[in-house]
Amino acid sequence: MACFARTEINLITDQYALLAFKTQMKLDPQNILVNNWSTTTPVCNWIGVSCGVRHQRITALNLSNMSLSGAISPHLGNLSFLASLKLNDNKFHGHVPVELAHLRRLKEIDLGNNFLSGEISSWFGRLPELQYLNMSYNNFSGAIPASLGNITSLVVMQLSVNYLQGHVPEEISNISNLKILRLGGNQLSSSIPFIFNMSSLELIALARAIPREIGNLHNLILLDISFNRLRGLIPDSIFNSTTIGAIFLQANYLSGTLPSSMGLRLPNLEIIALGVNHLTGILPDSISNASRIVEIWLDVNQFTGTIPKSLGNLELLERLELSENNFTRESSSMELSFITSLTNCRQLRKLWISHNPLDGILPVSIGNFSTSFVHLLANYCEIKGNIPNQIGNLSHLAFLGLEGNDIHGFIPTTIKGLWKLQILRLPQNRIRGSIPSELCYLRSMGLLDLSKNEFDNSVPMCLGNITSLRYLYLDSNKLTSSIPKKLWGLKDLLELNLSSNSFIGNLPLEIGSSKILTKIDLSRNQLSGILPGTIGGLQDLLTLCLAHNKLQGPLSESLGDLISLEFLDLSSNNISGTIPKSLEVLLHLKYLNVSYNKLRGEIPNGGPFINITYQSFISNDDLCGAPRWRVPQCKHSSLQRLSKKRVRLVVYISLAVGTTVLSSTLIFILMRRKRRNYIATENGLLPALIHGRITYYELRRATHEFNESNLLGMGSFGSVYKGILADGTHLAVKVFNFRLEGALKSFDTECEVLRNLRHRNLTKVISSCSNLDFKAIVLEYMPNGSLEKWLYSHNYFLDILQRLDIMIDVAHALDYLHHGYSIPVVHCDLKPSNVLLNEHMVAHVSDFGIAKLLGEESTVLTKTLATLGYIAPEYGLEGLVSTRGDVYSYGIMLMETFTRTKPCDEKFTEDFSLKQWVDNSLQNAILQVIDANLVRPMDEHLTMKVQCVASVMELALKCSAELPKERISMREVITTLQKTRLEFLANC
Repeated sequence: MACFARTEINLITDQYALLAFKTQMKLDPQNILVNNWSTTTPVCNWIGVSCGVRHQRITALNLSNMSLSGAISPHLGNLSFLASLKLNDNKFHGHVPVELAHLRRLKEIDLGNNFLSGEISSWFGRLPELQYLNMSYNNFSGAIPASLGNITSLVVMQLSVNYLQGHVPEEISNISNLKILRLGGNQLSSSIPFIFNMSSLELIALARAIPREIGNLHNLILLDISFNRLRGLIPDSIFNSTTIGAIFLQANYLSGTLPSSMGLRLPNLEIIALGVNHLTGILPDSISNASRIVEIWLDVNQFTGTIPKSLGNLELLERLELSENNFTRESSSMELSFITSLTNCRQLRKLWISHNPLDGILPVSIGNFSTSFVHLLANYCEIKGNIPNQIGNLSHLAFLGLEGNDIHGFIPTTIKGLWKLQILRLPQNRIRGSIPSELCYLRSMGLLDLSKNEFDNSVPMCLGNITSLRYLYLDSNKLTSSIPKKLWGLKDLLELNLSSNSFIGNLPLEIGSSKILTKIDLSRNQLSGILPGTIGGLQDLLTLCLAHNKLQGPLSESLGDLISLEFLDLSSNNISGTIPKSLEVLLHLKYLNVSYNKLRGEIPNGGPFINITYQSFISNDDLCGAPRWRVPQCKHSSLQRLSKKRVRLVVYISLAVGTTVLSSTLIFILMRRKRRNYIATENGLLPALIHGRITYYELRRATHEFNESNLLGMGSFGSVYKGILADGTHLAVKVFNFRLEGALKSFDTECEVLRNLRHRNLTKVISSCSNLDFKAIVLEYMPNGSLEKWLYSHNYFLDILQRLDIMIDVAHALDYLHHGYSIPVVHCDLKPSNVLLNEHMVAHVSDFGIAKLLGEESTVLTKTLATLGYIAPEYGLEGLVSTRGDVYSYGIMLMETFTRTKPCDEKFTEDFSLKQWVDNSLQNAILQVIDANLVRPMDEHLTMKVQCVASVMELALKCSAELPKERISMREVITTLQKTRLEFLANC
């Protein structure tokens, strides 16, 4: 009985310690501690808590990756049976309390990826059973305490990416069981002690050269000193380590040659990554003696000589990256014989040999690669001869790139065997004959580039059946006949280039069907007929080039509907009539050329025409306009002036009649509203809504009386509920709280803004409900929640491509708001919680409660507060609102999306912001700011991923420039991100 009582008392002590820990939490976004850690529930059943069977005491506390924020309570030091403490991947700040030194049973401490600061205390050395210590990715400073050398049981020590300084204490060499030591990303000043007994080691930023002592680490398994600006030679001793499994030295300034015996003493080597250095000489044959190699990265160096045929002995080889060197073929044969030898590597997945002067032909043995083979990149290699028929055997090939070679002959019909091919790049060769219809079997293809070859005859109509096609480049060939109508039915097509061929016929009405097209280039053909008015449906189109054809007839006013257009070239045709005045609304138009046509009448003078030069209009029939166009001045006859007077008279009479009718209608409506206080009315608020009228009572039923269980979130002016109508329609109901100051104005603003806005990346309005006591906007339901949830919630993850796609969607939305509507709209409160994701993860910008309509002014003054951290400097200081303010907010959100760090995070101060953190780290320490979930040291695409995110960060800094005039436009953002996305897909 006494034992039971003592156990119960001890358990109460443990419970009290955790409740004290709970009180220190400033942020618990998932309400885990709030809802679950309660005295009404046994403490051993609390989330994150584990208890021992024998004593029923808390033995483990695991609160990792729960977005918790606060200080670590010293009361945790009372959990005397605690063996495992995992608080990693949260937002804990402050010092690690010294009371944790009382936990003598601790075997595992994981505090990684928080914002903890101060020095690493010497008391850690008093934890005799500690085996795992992770304090990486924090803000610890000072020296590494020598007392850590007393923890003889320690197996893993991770202190990387902090602000540690000074020497690495030699006492650490006393830790005889230490297997993993990570100290990278600090400011340590000396090389490591050379007497270690470790099996895995990561040394980053410890020296300006690789320490010679590394060769003395006889149990070394992993060496990673990549991305460190290291100079000098690679010590030969590295290649004498019989235990080493991976060597990462890429992205430095290392020089010299590889030792001829490099592979003789590496029986366990699996990965060697020496890319992006200044290494020279040949690749030694002896590398094939390292028989367990899986990946070889030697790209972007200055290696010479032949690619060793002995590589074919590496039975486990999966990836060989030799691009951008000076490798050549063997002089005894024109055939690239190393490819034949590599077919023996049955695990080989990726072979990248681009930008080497190989000067040979592809062997027929290329078809002998296994089904594991998915990537072949051999661009700009001076390859000659035909594409072998046997290439059709590579049934699992996803990416084939042979750009910029001297390949001739035909595309073999066997290519239909590449049924998993996604990217086919064959431009800048001498391939001839018809484009084979067998390409139409490749139903996964997203990019087809056959440009700058000698193809003739017509384009196979069946290419229009490849619904996955997004990029089609057939320019600079000898193609004839008409353009297949089915190509215009490709709903996902982004770019189409058929220029410099001999196509004939008219442009079909179907040209307006590919709604997301951004580029059309049909120049230098023999197309005739008129430009269809349906082309105005291509509202994402950036480039339209139809120059040097035989087009005729007038230009359609629908050209003014191409709201995203930047480049328009209609020169050297037979176009007649006038230049449509609707072109004046194309605010993004930077280049216009209608020269060498038969145009007449007045040249428009507004909008983009202000910056267009006279060369754009030369050699036309009878154009007139301003002197700067170097055309005659337009003559307006008295008959025209008389016509204008008659028009004015008609307008005046119409206005008088219209005013009378409108007054009568308003009186009628006001009388009806007095009798129908509780009937929802949306007419005049949001015309042309999707669903029609929804009453207040329908909304009550749909949300179960606005039940809290249906609450999706709360904003500044009210709450959003999930609802289901009687017909099964899912919706989100934004209810405005009249008791909150500004709520009514917010409702009116949102209604005004959303009245006519229509874009795939804006939250769609279904209806509205408004009476004297109730106001709500009914929106399309977004089942995947907000971007904020996906960035910070437990068990949610977005990869690089998903984040790119989301931010491209947001950029499209902002571009439409700023330039795609008759009056520029400024959102004013852009942040992750206002970006919602539908079932397909397509992003939609929401919450226009404090948006501003600029009208004819480029800026307005406001006292409305946006969210701190995202506000542009001119907004906060002067209250100036412009579209450039949204660009600033977008830049901050772009940084947040790829760093997974909020701009208002506690690590930032008035003098040190998210923007400064990114800017300071971009050149030398980009890995320190990238979301750790996006890149891992062993990642096969590490270099490409880092380059991709670095490009995104550079763009984000341009968006968030201090001065508004220095910020780029959203159109430039879209172009840059789309290019980054394409490069990422090509390399990863």
